[in-house]
Amino acid sequence: MTEVLEKETFSFQTEVGQLLEIVAGSLYSNREVFLRELVSNASDACDKLRYAALTEASLASSEDFAITLELGKNKTLSISDNGIGMNHADLLETLGTIAKSGTGAFIEALKAEEKDKVGLIGQFGVGFYSAFMVANQVDVLTRKAGESKAWLWSSDGKGSFTIEPAERDTNGTTVTLHLKKDAKEFAEEVRIRHIIKTYSEHISFPVKLGDETLNAAEALWARPAKEITEEQYTEFYRHAARAFDVPWHVMHNRVEGTLNHTSLLFVPSVQPFDLFEPERKSHVKLYINRVFISETTKDLIPAYLRFLRGVVDSQDLSLNVSREMLQTDPQLVKIRTSITKKVLSELKKKATRAPEQYATFWGNFGAVLKEGLVEDAALRDRILEVCRFASTGAESLTSLTDYMARMKEGQDTIFYIAGDDTAKLAQSPHLEGFKAKGVEVLLLSDHVDEFWLQHITEYNGKPFKSITRGAADLDDIKADKKNDKGKTDEADLSELIAAIKVELGETVKDVRPSKRLTDSPVCLIADDGDMDVNLERLLKRHGQLERGVPRVLELNPKHAIITSLAERAKSDGASDDELLKDAAHLLVDQARIVDGETPADPSEFARRLGSVMARAFGASK
Repeated sequence: MTEVLEKETFSFQTEVGQLLEIVAGSLYSNREVFLRELVSNASDACDKLRYAALTEASLASSEDFAITLELGKNKTLSISDNGIGMNHADLLETLGTIAKSGTGAFIEALKAEEKDKVGLIGQFGVGFYSAFMVANQVDVLTRKAGESKAWLWSSDGKGSFTIEPAERDTNGTTVTLHLKKDAKEFAEEVRIRHIIKTYSEHISFPVKLGDETLNAAEALWARPAKEITEEQYTEFYRHAARAFDVPWHVMHNRVEGTLNHTSLLFVPSVQPFDLFEPERKSHVKLYINRVFISETTKDLIPAYLRFLRGVVDSQDLSLNVSREMLQTDPQLVKIRTSITKKVLSELKKKATRAPEQYATFWGNFGAVLKEGLVEDAALRDRILEVCRFASTGAESLTSLTDYMARMKEGQDTIFYIAGDDTAKLAQSPHLEGFKAKGVEVLLLSDHVDEFWLQHITEYNGKPFKSITRGAADLDDIKADKKNDKGKTDEADLSELIAAIKVELGETVKDVRPSKRLTDSPVCLIADDGDMDVNLERLLKRHGQLERGVPRVLELNPKHAIITSLAERAKSDGASDDELLKDAAHLLVDQARIVDGETPADPSEFARRLGSVMARAFGASK
């Protein structure tokens, strides 16, 4: 490979350039957080070298890890560490690009959101670039542990950066900020001390200014919870999560016994940017005896709790274990189970004690948590206890236990309807008969709902049933008096049904009178044993199903349109009645449209609709 001996100039990745324009041109009231971000990076570098030295003796050093701040005469601020350092390739990868999927969407959101740019930056985790809020030039002098060459990265944040060979006596990184005129305050000792005390007290390595150590330099999670303030928890969360929000919930737990471990976990108050990325990575850091091991240990936290941020420190795992061996370590499996049960227990308490706050959590992370209903059979019951659902019978989210407490006399089923949008589901004609009887129906709008319902068919002895599949047998359920309007005459639909079946043929599986409709003329449902309507729709959308099973067309025997068509079907010559034939197709298409689908043949739909309207206005016979 050819050695790089001269200064090279590179352009930032397009998204980085756009990001820097936004960051550098914005003056935030709390822009001092840039120092927290850079100190956090330095802390991570020390953590990484300490771990690497466990398995590679040549990287070990007698020098204690530390982060050193230095104020220059020319209004510069330097942050130095003796951690892992970077080489030429690392600089290109780390400080020239944002190696995350969804970057473009993030940049667009950042451009659009004027009020909370800092929150978005933290949500995406691009802390290094916050240096350009206060600096018109940033220099990074670095040397990777185990290598002899050092490199200098420099940029004014205006579209390009340079990398050139340099000299550095030891491994580590020094970030030097050439401060803007309006940022000279960050070259003052008093200001720096205050920032470190505010934002970096929890850093487990000494942060020094001259001979003075500015922080406690103690792992926060190792301290008793009663000694830690809410502000300290918040700043540690922001350090660990690379976030700017305040945590929604803090869980600090120490387990002593056969398997000792300490966990300090946070639930964010906003969705992390990578929450729905395909990798579904955990972002809880694993430590062993306060030595950093990994940020994404696969089996430490289940994928359905990937919204958690924080640390787990085990006193019983071996420091010599490799990251690959950790994936199958039986002790890690026990720690994972213990932590998962504790988190679910904490969520249950929160849901009970503060339902309004829990609704915020559920809006952010409910769809993720429900993945556990598919993946974690052993804890399904516990997960179901903390699940919340929109419903036709409650103004706020409801638990399954509360739903069952409101079930009507004679009701032995938990009814639900699934789709893409809760508001649209609430207007579905499939609900009409249930509303008339005062029967509550769950409104399920997360894609994962259809899949966990394939694994869980009942709750506390009550089966789940989709109201868009199978016959709606509501006869045994006693209606509320306020909803009971009494029986009204139903038209005889036998001739109409026969005519529609002949006209539609295999387009529908069956045609029958409906017990679920009270206001709408028609609806389409899946027959008993067939795939539910919404699941079929999802599979088609993702290319996993080419053609669905024909559905059942239900007719409302009390609706004026249906009763009029029923009378027409009884007359002589009904078999050749073009209006009846057009009406049969229009009814099916109407049902499709109400379900959010398109007519099978839009041009024919338009033709038939025009023909029927012409007849209605006397333009045609």
